[in-house]
Amino acid sequence: MRYIDVKNLTFYYDREPVLENISYHVDSGEFVTLTGENGAAKSTLIKTTLGILHPKQGSVLLSDKNTRGEKLRMAYLPQQVASFNAGFPSSVYEFVMSGRYPRRGWFKKMGTHDAEHVQTALEAVGMWSYRSKRIGELSGGQKQRVAIARMFASDPDLFILDEPTTGMDDISSSDFYQLMHHAAHTHGKAVLMVTHDPEEVKDFADRNIHLLKDENGKFACFDLHTEREQQVLQQEEISEEVSNV
Repeated sequence: MRYIDVKNLTFYYDREPVLENISYHVDSGEFVTLTGENGAAKSTLIKTTLGILHPKQGSVLLSDKNTRGEKLRMAYLPQQVASFNAGFPSSVYEFVMSGRYPRRGWFKKMGTHDAEHVQTALEAVGMWSYRSKRIGELSGGQKQRVAIARMFASDPDLFILDEPTTGMDDISSSDFYQLMHHAAHTHGKAVLMVTHDPEEVKDFADRNIHLLKDENGKFACFDLHTEREQQVLQQEEISEEVSNV
């Protein structure tokens, strides 16, 4: 099911076009990465897709329903989301639990089901043992993992992530990519993730959308197959040729 469908999007900063005729899509059940050189307007494309910024022309369609016919739930993790200062008053557990309120309502008491979601989310990012610590006491990488746990606790259908592994070590990053792959392929979630290192995530992602300058200096959008997907397509072509012999 198509959760994001962007067609011929053009965005201007003042009078200067930054993105021109961009088209891409993201479906349920797939993990898609968005890459491009520094200054390639990746974050701008994400914000325009979300409606935070408004395009000069083109269309952006976000599904209002998930695959079960229920209201689509979306989670957005921007850059530098984990810049909590030392005086941030919430504990890790309280902060992650706050991700459940949009589902339950701000004035409804959290129950056992909510507590289970919070524990699962913290365990998934290796932060359950830190649940009683104050957010401000954590390292940058730990704060980032807690922010990701809060996002998971909200149980969205669509994840939109802007360089979410900033501040994480290689092992934590790999675990996170595996977690997102699992969310997409096992639970039918859709994932769109901005990354500066496509090689690091290529074994987990299904497709890579790459922003590249054209001859006029504007960024165009190229939908690239991953190496793994290319191998599958090649194998299918070989099988078809054999069957036709």
